[in-house]
Amino acid sequence: MAYTLGIDIGTYETKGVLVDANGEVFAQASRAHEMLVPEPGWAEHRPEEDWWGDFVYVCQTLLKESGVSPNAIKAVACSAIGPCMLPVDKQGKPLMNGVLYGVDGRAEEQVLTLTQRIGEATIIERCGNALTSQSVGPKILWLKQQRPNIYAQTEHILTSTSFLVHRLTGEVVIDHYTAANFAPLYDVEKKDWIDDLADDILPLEKLPRLLWSNEIAGEITAAAAHATGLVEGTPVTAGTIDAAAEALSVGMQHAGDMMMMYGSTIFIILRTANRVADPRLWYAPWLFEGEHASMAGLATSGTLTHWFRDQFAKDLDPETAFAELAKEAADSPAGANGLLMLPYFSGERTPIHDVHAKGTVIGLNLTHTRGDMYRALIEGIAHGTRHVTDTFAEVGQSPARLLAVGGGTKNDLWLQATSDITGIDQIVCKQTIGASYGDAFLAALAIGLVSRSDIAQWNPTLTTVSANGNAVYERSHGLFRRLYEQTKDIMQAL
Repeated sequence: MAYTLGIDIGTYETKGVLVDANGEVFAQASRAHEMLVPEPGWAEHRPEEDWWGDFVYVCQTLLKESGVSPNAIKAVACSAIGPCMLPVDKQGKPLMNGVLYGVDGRAEEQVLTLTQRIGEATIIERCGNALTSQSVGPKILWLKQQRPNIYAQTEHILTSTSFLVHRLTGEVVIDHYTAANFAPLYDVEKKDWIDDLADDILPLEKLPRLLWSNEIAGEITAAAAHATGLVEGTPVTAGTIDAAAEALSVGMQHAGDMMMMYGSTIFIILRTANRVADPRLWYAPWLFEGEHASMAGLATSGTLTHWFRDQFAKDLDPETAFAELAKEAADSPAGANGLLMLPYFSGERTPIHDVHAKGTVIGLNLTHTRGDMYRALIEGIAHGTRHVTDTFAEVGQSPARLLAVGGGTKNDLWLQATSDITGIDQIVCKQTIGASYGDAFLAALAIGLVSRSDIAQWNPTLTTVSANGNAVYERSHGLFRRLYEQTKDIMQAL
């Protein structure tokens, strides 16, 4: 038997899966970790503990629980939250905590400075994306300006995925999909690093070597084999960002296919026939050469449900609290008895790109219950999601089909509210494991065990969530859009 191993580092949890060549899952393992918020608007992970430590633990657990011989594992692929920014020294040792993706807004000043200096139109034309909190280039400039001692010791800038690949193989690589988030240091037409837009950020030799996600980056080293239990010489792919692996896991492969990931954040990827250039959305070359993708993401989604549980459901058992809250919310009608929530608890990413946006609840009165509040929270995330899908429609990119995946797909209320508010049916596949399952498929693909079309057999459709028209939601969405516009000056002042 031939097996492949996939491990994904998420915002709050690492998940791994061991899969055979037919897509059958032989073992799963996970380990929780924290997202550190050392200052408002910042978000960090500890690379040694949260990335490499979790990888080793999950890998060892999978081998132990499955009983599969390490010799039978023919390839490994990993993914992680991204795009991140991690400076390492000549030995590959982290020099600070990893700075996370768009939920970390520390480089706002650098975003503004670079945009004014280069020009937004030029940045979008060359790099495919406007500079936002999602961009790595401004965060490297922040490092140079605010942490000069660390910058001076930096040999390479890695992401979460490239850090893992480096620990496994000794190679310093990055996939093109992730690299496209390094604006203004990556040219989407040349598919290469550039410094002619901003030569003061970082010498290009300090950036990783570029690969496509289905290419082999290297092989497991003796040190990595000793730490993980894997066999020295096992191939490791270049890997990618978690959301891309998640999209692969549910069969997103044709132009018009859209993946909606229900996780700590809502993240959306749409395969497109050509490059889409719009400052409200993100663009990247897709995982495979010659293909394109357009992306969007909310800043706070599943994270917000955890916040609500921890602050307002302390009387409930944490293991069953979400189910209990869902029951309470089901007793509240569509529209949450007149409550409306903006889910901007960590600022917001697409399409408004506003690090100063704040969580907002309006319409409260003395009759409202916890169930009303939780329903308003779920509906607020769904309204934020519709703001994104409407933006795709405005640029002529409405999805032909929408594939839902992630832990949030187990929340029927959230799924149905999203379909009802966006007006889009959602396909839910049999396996909702997500990114680690996509990693295992990517590993199998990289060594020729499968072809891309085999994902339909690996992960067939389980159910479809149909959109139901609702006049209450249509009215409340208009109010949702107005609420931000009419309060954003107050948000900034706060």
